[in-house]
Amino acid sequence: MWIDTHCHLDAPEFAADLGAVVQRARAAGVGRWVLPAVQADDFDRVRALAHGLGAAYALGIHPLYVDRAGEADLDRLQAALQAHRDDARLVAVGEIGLDYFVPGLDRALQQRFYLAQLKLARDAGLPVILHVRRSADALLHGLRRIGVTGGIAHAFNGSAVQAQQFVDRGFRLGFGGAMTFERALQIRALAAGVPDTAPVLETDAPDMPPQWLYRTAAERAAGAASRNEPAELPRIGAVLAQLRGWSVDDTARITEANALAALPKLSAVSWGPGAADESRSPA
Repeated sequence: MWIDTHCHLDAPEFAADLGAVVQRARAAGVGRWVLPAVQADDFDRVRALAHGLGAAYALGIHPLYVDRAGEADLDRLQAALQAHRDDARLVAVGEIGLDYFVPGLDRALQQRFYLAQLKLARDAGLPVILHVRRSADALLHGLRRIGVTGGIAHAFNGSAVQAQQFVDRGFRLGFGGAMTFERALQIRALAAGVPDTAPVLETDAPDMPPQWLYRTAAERAAGAASRNEPAELPRIGAVLAQLRGWSVDDTARITEANALAALPKLSAVSWGPGAADESRSPA
């Protein structure tokens, strides 16, 4: 069974047909998802959705959302992590991190939220799901200051040296739609060359569409859709298999084992529709 370690099924793009999206994913063999929150206002909704779908979730404040957040949101995160500490479906703090690609963002503010959330993850004993966008060295610097129990470097696109530094700190590396583009030589080389224990698979749905779903700006302006969804994960996994010389079955098995190692609480989650939900913590 495939694990989508990063998808945003709470996004408005799925509001009209979430049931069909989930059905397609399950039909494709994707039976497990991790839903990371991106802002404090979404915490309760993401948690409820994870319980409703029989999925797992993470709570955190995304670097692209820190400009609209404040100290009270960090307090809300701390309170939520404490309130739901016994919830087996709460598997990480995330999506957190640093984005040095989008122009005009306040890097100092991002750093403050990143370090504060690392401390909360450390205190909660949870791994982290990291947003890495031209920020690998700065993220690693933070991890050297504030140690956490590993996690996933989402949509990893750094250098081979940086990849190994994350791996040495107990992190797995997320590979998704970007890896499927034939011209994405650096990412494809990374996917092919990292240790067997490193790669996990993700869609980042509805974002990061694979090559077969990509639409140009002109096509999107004309109404063509390019929404990604978890059902695409096995085909993305087949690209990883080709790059590494693995069978598709081995790719599913290895990336599943890596995901469970990165997010240990996943092993205790009851999956799928109608899953027994003894893990629900008090509301």
